[in-house]
Amino acid sequence: MAHLSIDIETKSSVDIGKAGMYKYAQSDDFEILLFAYQEYDRPVEVVDLAQGECIPPHILAALEDPHIIKHAYNAAFEWYCLNRAGYGTPLEQWRCTMAHSLYCGYPAGLAATGEAIGLPQDKRKMAVGKALIRYFCTPCKLTKSNGGRTWNLPHHAPEKWELFKGYCKRDVEAEHAILERLTPFPMPEDEERLWQMDVRMNAYGVRVDEGLVGGALAVDTVSTAQLEGEARRITGLDNPNSTSQLLDWLGGQGAPLPNLQKATVMDALGRDLPEDVRRVLEIRQQMGKTSVKKYVAMDTAKGTDGRVRGLTQYYGANRTGRYAGRLVQMQNLPRNYLGTLDYARALVRDKNYDGLKLLYGNVPDTLSQLIRTAFIPSDGHKFVVADFSAIEARVIAWLAGEQWVNEVFATHGRIYEATASQMFGVPVERIVKGNPEYSLRQKGKVATLALGYQGGPGALVAMGALDMGLSEDELPDIVQRWRQANPRIVDLWYSVGQAVMSVMQTAQPQGTHGLMFTLEGDAIYGQCFLTVRLPSGRKLYYPKPYLAINRFDRMALHYHGVDQNTKKWGPISTYGGKLTENIVQAIARDCLAETLKRIDARGLQVVFHVHDEVVIDAPMDVGVDDICDLMAEPIPWAPGLVLKGAGFEGMYYKKD
Repeated sequence: MAHLSIDIETKSSVDIGKAGMYKYAQSDDFEILLFAYQEYDRPVEVVDLAQGECIPPHILAALEDPHIIKHAYNAAFEWYCLNRAGYGTPLEQWRCTMAHSLYCGYPAGLAATGEAIGLPQDKRKMAVGKALIRYFCTPCKLTKSNGGRTWNLPHHAPEKWELFKGYCKRDVEAEHAILERLTPFPMPEDEERLWQMDVRMNAYGVRVDEGLVGGALAVDTVSTAQLEGEARRITGLDNPNSTSQLLDWLGGQGAPLPNLQKATVMDALGRDLPEDVRRVLEIRQQMGKTSVKKYVAMDTAKGTDGRVRGLTQYYGANRTGRYAGRLVQMQNLPRNYLGTLDYARALVRDKNYDGLKLLYGNVPDTLSQLIRTAFIPSDGHKFVVADFSAIEARVIAWLAGEQWVNEVFATHGRIYEATASQMFGVPVERIVKGNPEYSLRQKGKVATLALGYQGGPGALVAMGALDMGLSEDELPDIVQRWRQANPRIVDLWYSVGQAVMSVMQTAQPQGTHGLMFTLEGDAIYGQCFLTVRLPSGRKLYYPKPYLAINRFDRMALHYHGVDQNTKKWGPISTYGGKLTENIVQAIARDCLAETLKRIDARGLQVVFHVHDEVVIDAPMDVGVDDICDLMAEPIPWAPGLVLKGAGFEGMYYKKD
């Protein structure tokens, strides 16, 4: 199969960072400026479209030739932009080097991948690129000195333009060099298909309720002015939004706080406070509803057809392969608790601030709860929304062989009650509302949610155990009882940890619980990975693994990845429980992938998915039971894994 690496440079007045690439490419002033390509291992050629050059006929033919695979870093951009510009090229003929690098555990971004994978300096992305993109690819400010122009063109800065062409050429060289290093570690065909499905889903987009979004922004403007005015009247401050001014005022009122972070304000509101202080902190809390900014993100990203595109990122979490959110960040949408969503939506669409204030009191919170409902189906369609029930608990029990848990999921499914029963020796029939034993359900619930990955009392606290009314003194006992009730899951942690240590010490593959741990590398570039082959056949990649003493003074696996706290690439220490978490969440992701493929085979359109939930823009004759049945179908590579879906149908998205 022949290969063609491509990179393009483009211009548009739309801010790609805020609105996304799809709206960027839909702009009336969108244009491809440069087209760089590399055939096989020949030198890179750059076509200067901005100055009248044309893409060679044989390359135009190659863009449509099914026998030639097209490669690009973030290939969705090249594919979509080329098609928008009139250069037809089918998506199934494209391969994404960024998706491939994410699959192999490397960070996103051509520069970041190049550095992490160890490209020589002359093959890495040029650092000057950002400045050149600002100069040629975005509108410039109209001034007398520049002759009143709104775009910088090649003839305005010939030397910069030549440098820009060199930058475009270097991007192809960098992409091609990364591809060479990844070739010994191929993406499975199923993953290529899932990437293509993700691109098509993002390109299709999801409709937003423009009336609701516009109403929410108008109501929020009024609400913010009202709250700021009230805070000003109470405090006498010029700027009650100023952290330093407000902290000084609180101290003067005899209610000093160390900071105004969300948790600090919430904790303070739980204590006795002077009435004025309480009200000011309540206002601070209401104005801190940053989730309202999601309406701004929707309004910015929606196209002329009222659809937002580009909401998900394939393999956004490369330790598990789970998808990540983009633009509106669907993965952290606020929940909704209102029982009158329809009425609240109508008030917001009418921009009726007074009605919202009268009926719901806290206007920012009401707007926050309605964010999900801003996503609506296409005309003549409905949303069918379904998610897996307790999928991580199901997967870890199946993987570990914790039979009593598997039997619970195969029968009544009351896992929290059953867990409490196992922990405290109380018949599950007694753990029902109205009985004193029902209080044990809370302990069973928090233990199930928090302790599956070798966590201790701290994991219970992080899961909200203290907020549930449990005391710190109870937590060690809950941990101990849960572990005694789930010995096979505990064994899974240590088996995984031991398998990894054995692989690292002997360089020989090790298998346990249907998983295969292997050291893989290449002799040419010196890359090395610890890989975990999952039951689906997909692999998890841990780059540059080594053994070293961790912060607990124990020998442990370390590897290179993006630290979740610092967001920087570097060494990360891990252990059996954390690896188990990666594996379980990866298997859960593969279960979602199976469902996505089944939905696609039915010819139905998924518009987005969040964690273990799918949202389908469905014809009226498709029901939620149809989708739940698909989710519950046995998976060939997971015999005995009992899955269940639950969901709803409606004319807007919500948390059911």
